[in-house]
Amino acid sequence: MRTTYLLKQLISLVLPITVLVLVPMSLERNFTIGSIPAFAAGLLVMTAGLSVLVVTVYTFVTRGNGSLAPWFPTGKLVITGLYRYVRNPMIIGVLLVLLGESLAILSWKILKWAMIFFLINQAWFLLFEEPSLEKRFGDEYRHYKKMVPRWIPAFRQDPSEGKEDAKTGK
Repeated sequence: MRTTYLLKQLISLVLPITVLVLVPMSLERNFTIGSIPAFAAGLLVMTAGLSVLVVTVYTFVTRGNGSLAPWFPTGKLVITGLYRYVRNPMIIGVLLVLLGESLAILSWKILKWAMIFFLINQAWFLLFEEPSLEKRFGDEYRHYKKMVPRWIPAFRQDPSEGKEDAKTGK
């Protein structure tokens, strides 16, 4: 059982490796530093993005009992950690890494890829992810969706507050 779980987690890494490594490498054959300040700023942005990714993947695994991949979804709705402030922090982390890569090597191609990646995700969330979450988690997800924005973090009340308990009505 543990081996299957670990295998699922490893397989789920196909997405970020493809988006963050394989596609940028196919777009830019020469990874050269354009300027030291841009490279340093790019590294800072990449580090921030990777930090967000690590935290969100850890939260998905430990709180949601799932993975970052849509083919191994979480068993529980994750509304803690960074998910208290924004519904898609994992994608924001990926975008930060892509923007950092673009800045570090001054690549317009990777910047365009970051924009395309965002648009793909916007469509995915609207057409598939959010309707699927509503079916799986019902009112709990609808409340969360109402309380927490999709892309721009908001530092409001806890998304679990203000909900009535289904058993007690309080």
